[in-house]
Amino acid sequence: MESNTPLGRKVTVRDIAAACGVSRATVSLVLRDSPLVNKDTRARVEEELRRQGYVYNRAAANLRRRTSSSIALVINELANPFFAEFAAGVDDVVGEAGMVTLLGSSSESPKREQAVLGSLIEHGPGGIILSPAEGSDARQVLAAVGARTPLLVFNRELSGEQPEYAHWDSLALDNQQGAREATAHLIAQGHRRIAFFGGHGDSSSCRQRRAGYREAMKAVGFPMAPHWEVECLPTRLDAARCAEALFKADPAPTAAVCYNDAVALGLMHGLAERGLAPGQDFALTGFDDIAEAALATPSLTTLAAAPRARGRQAAQMLLERLRDPEAEARRIVAPVKLVIRASSCPPLA
Repeated sequence: MESNTPLGRKVTVRDIAAACGVSRATVSLVLRDSPLVNKDTRARVEEELRRQGYVYNRAAANLRRRTSSSIALVINELANPFFAEFAAGVDDVVGEAGMVTLLGSSSESPKREQAVLGSLIEHGPGGIILSPAEGSDARQVLAAVGARTPLLVFNRELSGEQPEYAHWDSLALDNQQGAREATAHLIAQGHRRIAFFGGHGDSSSCRQRRAGYREAMKAVGFPMAPHWEVECLPTRLDAARCAEALFKADPAPTAAVCYNDAVALGLMHGLAERGLAPGQDFALTGFDDIAEAALATPSLTTLAAAPRARGRQAAQMLLERLRDPEAEARRIVAPVKLVIRASSCPPLA
């Protein structure tokens, strides 16, 4: 097939994509040696690259990356106020550095996450901060962003086998210790039948918080009924819908350690629909300490994770990575602090 590129004009990714009948993103993935492209498509694109004499100036690409004016932020749940505060913290630092923040949301879908990452990469961000969707696979994520784009993973871990070129920084919350402290607080209040409510097992942060809850219960020899561990989406709406599951069998719990504040606020609504008064008839704790936690009725006992400060910390870590791309990967676990309010009442006599 003859090339339609005018004589003397530089061959572009768009030219290759048009000739092969694929997207520009697919051509970019081939250029970055991504395993996401199937063998036949890769061979077809590579042949067209050779035929049209496309030259990938990797040095120029690296220079563009170093001088990029943007940082990409991909979060797993845009509706969660925690991430609004986290994003504000990221943008504080990115703005101070004279850059802009590109924002995307996966809505807890790994497939959507791949699409968002692929789209943002086309804008050439200097690096990416990612709070992974539940079930995010390390190989797929790194294939989407490429081996050379600096990546910081926030709070959750990437699952699956790590590619040989895996190299990313991570900033996590002390999920396990925080849930352990919340459970111990409810035990000290006099509760014996304590549930763990919300989140999914596909989320590493949920697994860690559930592990902390179990450790605290086992430490004092308290039993844990199977129906006291209830999974739901980490949202108010689903938490309210799933509240009934706590009471489907005897004995019913008298308190719950909730996966996050949004879940705790949703559970309050579900309890009220059953005629139970949160903070009087049933005790509960959250995790995050979003602004609304102190204003809820009753005010919510929770683990303060300082989301805006964590956003600033994440952005600072990524900017440090841009300044020193060859530095060893860092993993930082940020502490959380138990904030005791009215929702974690003693059990009824």
